[in-house]
Amino acid sequence: MGELKDRLRADLTEGMRARDELRTGTIRMALTALTTAEVAGTTARELTDTEELAVITRESRKRREAADAFREGGRADRAEREDAEAGVLAGYLPPQLDDTELARLVDAAVSEAGASSPRDMGRVMQLLTPRVAGQAEGRRVADAVKARLSV
Repeated sequence: MGELKDRLRADLTEGMRARDELRTGTIRMALTALTTAEVAGTTARELTDTEELAVITRESRKRREAADAFREGGRADRAEREDAEAGVLAGYLPPQLDDTELARLVDAAVSEAGASSPRDMGRVMQLLTPRVAGQAEGRRVADAVKARLSV
């Protein structure tokens, strides 16, 4: 079993003891997402640490997107709840890269791939994606690469 899943289970117990409904509900949702990912496909399997991180990242992104949708729909109360859940999940993710560090990694990947035009974006992304896993959202990375190759 992955280290992240163990930590989530321990925090779930702690949240239940503290009667923290938000934390408990969010952690239960994350554990359910991990279990669903484990049994997806033809055979059940244990997720790697990287795969567990990807699941939590995806769940966090879903919460942020839902919060934006609720805000646009005039449901500030629901948006706050989604933001709070995303905040709980953020505690299980590695620190996010700032723009300067992301730009440095993009520049390194562009030079390593020998990229010179937007047509080379796939090669750059293939090099860069494993390096920034869990530290930056794919859309943000793709936008940075696209901006760098358009110059």
